[in-house]
Amino acid sequence: MGYTVQFALLSEGGRELKQVQLSRTIIAGWTGRNAAAMEAHIAELEELGVTRPVRTPMFYRVASRRITTAPEIEAIGSASSGEVEFFLIRIDGEIWVGVGSDHTDREAETHGVTLSKQMCDKPVAAELWRWADVQDHWSDLQLSSSIIDAGGERVRYQEGPVTAMLAPEDLLERFAKEDSQGGLGEGDLMMCGTLPAIGGVRGAQTFEFELTDKVLSRTIGHSYGITELSVEG
Repeated sequence: MGYTVQFALLSEGGRELKQVQLSRTIIAGWTGRNAAAMEAHIAELEELGVTRPVRTPMFYRVASRRITTAPEIEAIGSASSGEVEFFLIRIDGEIWVGVGSDHTDREAETHGVTLSKQMCDKPVAAELWRWADVQDHWSDLQLSSSIIDAGGERVRYQEGPVTAMLAPEDLLERFAKEDSQGGLGEGDLMMCGTLPAIGGVRGAQTFEFELTDKVLSRTIGHSYGITELSVEG
């Protein structure tokens, strides 16, 4: 039996709760549309010892059980951090848009990006928007994230338009060209890249993220705490 996550599908027709069986989870990395902005993100990760990608974008695979709508995750040590991303998922033949955090172990990332992606859960908001309902004003959608540090201070961590990343159609087309199964299939979920961190990549006790649609006056988002597990050897 496959792994399922309950989502609320929001459309012009209303709200439908649906148990979605996830097939594959893909992390699209290095998806920046602006070369300078993407270089800034690559550079900030290089400072942490992460090797430059061999090409852009890259499509990594992680276990679908890493996707969670839970309010808390556990991570080994203090070297992990979140990053806001929009994601695409195919449900009953249609593409839906959501928002999540590609939470990643930055220490492990210096050894291998795929390894680091697999080590952490990927928190996502439980609500999705129909792609067809936002496609005509996609450029108006905004991503943002905030962190709450050890002192309890809430700080803006990331902010910018979804157009900082490659367009959904472009990402789907590029993925389909190199995917042995022909592209995003039923139950497949693809996280689609992130924005540079304001003040540099760092961990936090709580990570909050949102996707805002100003045209339709709505927001979806999620907040999760990070419990650090001790490193004993």
